[in-house]
Amino acid sequence: MYRFLLTPRWWGINVFVLLAIPFCVFMGSWQLGRFEARVEDHRTTGEQAAENKREVARPLADLLPVDKATAGRQATVEGRYAEQLLVPGRELDGKRGYYVLTLLRTDDGRALPVVRGWLPGAADRAAAPAAPKGEVTVTGALQASEQPGENGVPAQGGLPSGQTGAISAASLVNLVPYDVYDAWITLTKADPGMKAVPAAATADTGLDLKAFQNLGYTGEWFVFAGFVVFMWFRLLRREVESVRDAELGLTPDEERVSSPSGV
Repeated sequence: MYRFLLTPRWWGINVFVLLAIPFCVFMGSWQLGRFEARVEDHRTTGEQAAENKREVARPLADLLPVDKATAGRQATVEGRYAEQLLVPGRELDGKRGYYVLTLLRTDDGRALPVVRGWLPGAADRAAAPAAPKGEVTVTGALQASEQPGENGVPAQGGLPSGQTGAISAASLVNLVPYDVYDAWITLTKADPGMKAVPAAATADTGLDLKAFQNLGYTGEWFVFAGFVVFMWFRLLRREVESVRDAELGLTPDEERVSSPSGV
């Protein structure tokens, strides 16, 4: 009865099933691995953030370039404050406000963006406290340059003079006449009159939408594998029924005639 499984048509169906099921299981396992990796990154990032607050600050040069291992770590650098800019549209403790960003000129001629604190309301240069004069030593959490449109960073352009939408070397180099570090720090203790801005987690280390998309794709691939098995058994059952009917000498026309509706 099952000799039909050796026909070319069923050879094709069987080969497809034998290839499709492992592929679906592999893809589902891979997506699950991606989700578990993001969960582990999230846990590790939380532990690292707590450790960063306790560690002794290191010179900025020792922590560059910024990566997942150095982002959030305490850095110290000396220099003189120069141009001051405002970064509007930033939230803190559920309130909308702006960062006060001041560029710190270092001995090598480059400038390090320093977020000295946060103020509520619309960006107002008159309300932003002036930076200290003379040589200063600042300590804060090292951060990677922001990317507009990611991690809540606004992507709008056309801001008034003295404002920037993203804290990045690519944005700031067009606003000041000197080179800018491809990094920035947020002061551990904000300057008087402002709130300190906490260090942000690095990109792709949190339980964000992408993480739960990986989990959703995991379920989809395993459902696909189950659907392939279900359809194979359904086709097999229909084929067996057709073989049995043929052995009994029944045809579709005869079945309709012998049915009660055909009397």
